[in-house]
Amino acid sequence: MAYRETEKMRNRKAEARKRIIECTHECVAEGGFRSAQITRIAACAGVATGTIYRHFESKEDLFAEIFRIATQREVNRVAEALATEGDPVVRLETALRQFAERALRGPVMAWALIAEPVDPKVEEERLKFRRAYAELFEQAIRESIEEDSLPVQDARQSSTCVVGAIAESLVGPLSPAQAEGADQADKNDHDPLVDSIICFCMQGLTGTRR
Repeated sequence: MAYRETEKMRNRKAEARKRIIECTHECVAEGGFRSAQITRIAACAGVATGTIYRHFESKEDLFAEIFRIATQREVNRVAEALATEGDPVVRLETALRQFAERALRGPVMAWALIAEPVDPKVEEERLKFRRAYAELFEQAIRESIEEDSLPVQDARQSSTCVVGAIAESLVGPLSPAQAEGADQADKNDHDPLVDSIICFCMQGLTGTRR
C-alpha cells in the first residue's frame, strides 16, 4: 500500500518549517548570516538538524529563503510609501527616506541584506532585491516626469543610481566594525546621515539644490 501523508502530518511539517524560518530570521537579525549556524537554528526551532535538510536542500537554500522573506518586507514598505496620494516628488523623497531609516533602525539585518559577504545563492537574491527597489523607483520617476514634477531623464538609469547611492552610503554606518565602536548616542542620532543621503539623491533627480 502506498504511503499517504495525513493532514496531521502535513500540519506538523508546516509548523516545523515555520519554526525553522522564524528561528533563522531571528539568528540573522541578531548577528547576520555568519551567526546563523544550523545547530543553533535547530536548537531554537526544537528540531533535529536533519529535519532542517528535509525542508531545505542546503543551508544556502535556507538562507536564500530568509533573504527573500526579509527583503520582500522592505520592498513592500517602499511600495506602500510610493502608493500614497500627493505630490510625486514628495512621495519619492518619503520612500527614499523610509528605505534609509528602516535600515538604520535594524542595522544587523540591514547589513546582512545589503553588504554582508554571502553565498552565491543569497547573492543572487540580493541582486533581485536591488532590481525590485529600482523598478519601484523607476515607475515613480516616470510618473513624476509625465506630471512635469521632475525634469526629463532616463528613469531606469536614475532609479538604479538612486538605489546604488543609498545602499553604498549605508555600508559604512551599518558595518559591524563601525557598530562596535559607536556609542548609544551615535546609534540614536541618524537624522543628519539620512538627511545628507536624501539630499544627494533628490538633487540628482531634480537637478536642483535643496
